Amino acid sequence: MAVQEARQGGADAGAGAHEGGCTCGDCPHGARAGHRRAVAAFLLKRDEFAAGQGVPAAVAHSASASRQWVSEELTQAAEAVAARGRAEGEAWLTRLWRWTAAVVWAGVVLLLLGQALTAIGSGWTAARTAGLLAAVVVAGALTAASWFHRARGGALAPVIGEDNRLSTSRAVAACWVLLVAFAVLVLVGRLAAASGHRERDALIDGLGLARSAGVVTVLAVVCGIAVLVRRVVGLRVQGQRLQKVRAHRPRAADLLTDDAGRGSFADIQYVVISGVALAFAAVRLARRPDQLPDLPWGLAVVVLVSAGTYLAGKYAEGGRPVILSVVRAREAGDLDAPIRTGDDIEIRGAGFVPAGAQGADRLSRMVVRVGAVNVHVPLVPVTGGFDNPTDALLTVPVPAEVEPGRVDVQVITAAGVETNRYAIDVTE
Repeated sequence: MAVQEARQGGADAGAGAHEGGCTCGDCPHGARAGHRRAVAAFLLKRDEFAAGQGVPAAVAHSASASRQWVSEELTQAAEAVAARGRAEGEAWLTRLWRWTAAVVWAGVVLLLLGQALTAIGSGWTAARTAGLLAAVVVAGALTAASWFHRARGGALAPVIGEDNRLSTSRAVAACWVLLVAFAVLVLVGRLAAASGHRERDALIDGLGLARSAGVVTVLAVVCGIAVLVRRVVGLRVQGQRLQKVRAHRPRAADLLTDDAGRGSFADIQYVVISGVALAFAAVRLARRPDQLPDLPWGLAVVVLVSAGTYLAGKYAEGGRPVILSVVRAREAGDLDAPIRTGDDIEIRGAGFVPAGAQGADRLSRMVVRVGAVNVHVPLVPVTGGFDNPTDALLTVPVPAEVEPGRVDVQVITAAGVETNRYAIDVTE
């Protein structure tokens, strides 16, 4: 009752929130500005609660009531921030197709400038014309795909995963597909402009497997890795062996980091080695436009080893959350005692907070099942973050609805994954 009265008082005090500093969706400042203001307001509120400020007098006398009130206030504020984040992500994806189209055509212009500069002294050749026409065809196809997928990120839509992050395996495979498609189009242009039988036969021989076995093998492997990784991740998520949380929007850093934004060795080495091999293949195509890039087997094997390392990293990442122990939370001066209803319990383990779920809106979704009662994990703010919940420790009260006796404790994470059951004894 005290929490409800305090919440009603806070609502009355905030009735004029539509004055200056408003962060509602009706303001004409755009989704991005509204999201930034909402994040700033949330961080300010969290730090004020961490310092003991802003708690109504109606609940300040009770530690459990004040903690519940603070947790619910932060949960509501975090949900508002998450809604703004989703709106900002959708607006960003809608605008992205124009940027992708602009980048593609900027690449065509750069190719034209490079060809014009290198043609000084040697003259313009049919190979340069074929390369320019191939670039225009590829750019036109990407622009059309960007328009059809303009609500999903334009040309980047195929490389955005189900978790709304850029997929490293798909991005690498897409780069190799574009390079090989461009090389084949160059040969098609050369073949269409060829006048002699000998020249046409030489161009057809350029598509022979003897010269392009390395690049074809790499293309097959990276495309297979992209499909296999999607299958592996999907099966591990369904089997609750991997926790996945959807991002608000894709970011370029997703290619090099894990879901939590930390640098991933498997992803970094895959992108770096593939980038080096792509650069080598592009140079070989520029030097020998009459055949597919003849990637040396040594470099091809390096790419294959990198792809295998990336796949092994996908198999090794993640894991199911686990409860190791449950004890009665004890404050300084408390006597040792068994667990009773109303007491706080500490749940110790690992994997309670999935990668990418460090935001307050995701932390507030965590639930602890004590017997047949679901207990939402309270948010306990500290300056710069939260003291509860954490990846290895949760603190929740034992509700009065729990019957004395032996009951099971189970944690349900923000990703919907359940831990093992841990039995505790609750006394009267």
